[in-house]
Amino acid sequence: MRLRLASYNIQKAVGVDLRRDPMRILEIVNELDADVVALQEVDKRLGERPSVLCRTYIDTETDYEIAPLAQNEVSLGWHGNAVLVRKGLSIAHVERVDLPGLEPRGAVRVDVEGEDGMLSVVGAHLGLVRYHRRLQLQTIREHLGDMPGRAVVMGDFNEWSTDRGLEPLERDFQLVCPGNSFHAARPVAGLDRFALGRDVGLRDAGVEEGQQASWASDHLPIWSDIELAPYTAPEIQDGR
Repeated sequence: MRLRLASYNIQKAVGVDLRRDPMRILEIVNELDADVVALQEVDKRLGERPSVLCRTYIDTETDYEIAPLAQNEVSLGWHGNAVLVRKGLSIAHVERVDLPGLEPRGAVRVDVEGEDGMLSVVGAHLGLVRYHRRLQLQTIREHLGDMPGRAVVMGDFNEWSTDRGLEPLERDFQLVCPGNSFHAARPVAGLDRFALGRDVGLRDAGVEEGQQASWASDHLPIWSDIELAPYTAPEIQDGR
């Protein structure tokens, strides 16, 4: 099964030009043409945390459905993390994952089912302190259990280093930094990344650097084309 994945920190739809323009964000999401999109900073931080993106517009102006992660009717996600799944793919399971740290943080998990079985997609926006980011990644890794091969972690990892900070995922995941995605006006750091389980093959990856994306948020969206290995059931040993 081949899929395109994308991750985008939309900064509550406020662009480099200081305009809040949700429709501009949805246009960019459509242009990414991904099968699964993890969004960060999609909900406001105060009160009931209303979403900056309109559910009706997502339904009518895109080919996506919203993974049911919100705990009320006005949010789109949880701790600002939302996941859009292309219509036609099946959402088999969703979970919210509490993350440790001084700041309130969380990750979201959406299991997407296709012709070759299930893929677990974790969307996350990690903290500002490396010590806490390591704890948060360790929590995500433990949440995925003993079989992380058919899983992808993606989002704003907030890690400036190219060789430190992601140790909890290094043994079981291929870490992919498609390129510099921050700051959108002058990209100097690859804060947005993918971590692919061992049964997820990378075909291509990149950063969307179009003119509209360079204005719509302080982050540029990233994408990856992946191929999921066919599911093979474990052999049952004959106990005789």
